Amino acid sequence: MDFGKYKYEQNKKLQKARKKQHVTHLKEVKLRPKIEEHDYTFKVNHGRRFLELHDKVKFTVTFRGREMAHTDAGFRLLERVVKDLEEVGQVENAARLEGRNLVLLMVPRSTVQKPPERKPAPAGRAASAGAGKPVGAAKVKSGSAAKAQSTGAAKAPSTPGATATKPPVSRS
Repeated sequence: MDFGKYKYEQNKKLQKARKKQHVTHLKEVKLRPKIEEHDYTFKVNHGRRFLELHDKVKFTVTFRGREMAHTDAGFRLLERVVKDLEEVGQVENAARLEGRNLVLLMVPRSTVQKPPERKPAPAGRAASAGAGKPVGAAKVKSGSAAKAQSTGAAKAPSTPGATATKPPVSRS
């Protein structure tokens, strides 16, 4: 294959890769603690649309004046937002107060990495897994030997008159 053809194919691969990728943006939805029902559903639906388009959404509740004394209303509002959007998104950063703003960050559910599920071993393998161990390997130690091993203490010396302490370290 000649070098020009190779470069052409590499360029085409890069173009295809760029075409398929999606850059995640951070969108912000601003709320107030005393929000009417229609305004709330309108803003939450915007958040839902952003999450469905695989963008992160930052919900901000802004407090003014005496509203700062009632931040619990803002926390309840954001809990309601999370409950309404739980099927399309999940919380990345829980609601926290930053000055006069209460901030919550949600990410789309499809982009959240789930740990792989481990399937249980078939019944035939579970029985044969223990067959490779020596017979006395599973015995439980008793008494001071078990205590010394679990605490990491050294065994008692076998020679009479020897001590179980470490030799002194010279510091020169």
